[in-house]
Amino acid sequence: MTPRRKRLWTLIAVLTGLGLAAAVAFKAFDRNLQYFYNPSEVASGTAPAGKSIRVGGMVAKGSVVRSPGSLDVQFTITDFAKNVTVRYTGLLPDLFREGQGIIARGELKNGVFMADEVLAKHDEKYMPPEVAKSLKHPPAADGSPDSAAPAATPAVEKSR
Repeated sequence: MTPRRKRLWTLIAVLTGLGLAAAVAFKAFDRNLQYFYNPSEVASGTAPAGKSIRVGGMVAKGSVVRSPGSLDVQFTITDFAKNVTVRYTGLLPDLFREGQGIIARGELKNGVFMADEVLAKHDEKYMPPEVAKSLKHPPAADGSPDSAAPAATPAVEKSR
């Protein structure tokens, strides 16, 4: 075999290996990819049934129904055009409540979204407590602490 032909076969083998590796990577990526749908898309049939997806919207007021003695809960999410019924078994996040935005991950089965995970979103007005506290007591214009803010206590050095 000539050196030229040997290089050609090596190049073909390398390209074939890279192609197979890329195909495997894309297949794994596609399997782990979760698409997001709003309630209108789910209600219109755009969302695939039996495939893991995410659905997001607002929890409709008066729609949360808990099963006594279990962690089962059923509620409706809406985008104010269409509604989707969601069933979930487990502990709901602390921020979960009616009128709150949520994102649920799970599968669509027979027109009902069976959630594996529910994430509650805080609104855009959220502010960390430290920032809210600093806004209540802003520093004076000259940079000195505001008179309403508590004064810093000087450190006292102990002498031996």
